[in-house]
Amino acid sequence: MYLWERTLKWEKEYLSPHAQLTAESKGRVYPDTECPVRTPYQRDRDRILHSKAFRRLRSKTQVFIYPEGDHYRTRLTHVLEVAQISRTVARALGLNEDLTEAIALGHDLGHTPFGHAGEAALAQLVGHFRHNEQSLRVVDVLEEHSPHYPGLNLTAEVRDGILRHTGPELPATLEGQVVRICDRIAYLNHDVEDAVRGSILAEGDLPGSIQAVLGSTRAERIDTMVQSVIEASLDKPCIAMDPEVAAATDELREFLFAHVYVGSEAKLEESKVYGLIEQLFNYYMSNRSQLEKRVGHSVPEARLQREVCDYIAGMTDGYAISEYKRLFLPAGWKS
Repeated sequence: MYLWERTLKWEKEYLSPHAQLTAESKGRVYPDTECPVRTPYQRDRDRILHSKAFRRLRSKTQVFIYPEGDHYRTRLTHVLEVAQISRTVARALGLNEDLTEAIALGHDLGHTPFGHAGEAALAQLVGHFRHNEQSLRVVDVLEEHSPHYPGLNLTAEVRDGILRHTGPELPATLEGQVVRICDRIAYLNHDVEDAVRGSILAEGDLPGSIQAVLGSTRAERIDTMVQSVIEASLDKPCIAMDPEVAAATDELREFLFAHVYVGSEAKLEESKVYGLIEQLFNYYMSNRSQLEKRVGHSVPEARLQREVCDYIAGMTDGYAISEYKRLFLPAGWKS
């Protein structure tokens, strides 16, 4: 008997009837050996944690491009905060915490350098690019775990949660829906804190209508949102906030778009991102052999655009800048 089979029995006895039981997973695309200790969702979490794409998140923009300060969020700290908040909600609702954590840790693996500015630049160049779709591509194709199959060979439920953490379709599991809503809780609140740190906002700038409902501090706002999700979703087949908190959360998002996400000093460098990524893209499209040297394998002409897109999307902020300097700026003479 596998040790994790005891976990499956515990899930059946104690988890909510709306939870995704590990025993009822749709499984993996490719056959895989079982671990004697960890459940499939725990193994998915570990495969994501040990991936190169996960490690690169530490050097990818959240809001502030290539920040110099040590305390600004990066894409890595963002996903860790999403995972923590999501597990809190999942535990309170009696949902599958392991599945929730795996989705949360993997949901942003496909983010480009320079955050949403990089995403928009690639979308403009190739016609269609969404970071959630790229996150699924990372775990399905680009990462390496075994010589016997491509990608990380994650379970269907983790893959679904990663793909649908944003966009028009809700995740098929409540665990995925928890990550989707906690992603918003995390970024709205830590982006306010980072904007204050960067002198884009001042303490107290949030409208009184938002503070009256959500609270005046990051901790108060997160507590209000989390408790609202738990109370509105307990023993229900969907994940939501109560209407008053949901409306205040939407108002907070609109406020951040108006004062931080669009047109603020935090975004002054974004116009440079488009030019940088466009020049890198055009260079590798015109110099396939140089791309092949960087990725370590031959690239057929029919796959060139896709592989250039994958290569640039996987870059960290610093690596993209260093590549740009290497390719387009003259190096100083060394005797």
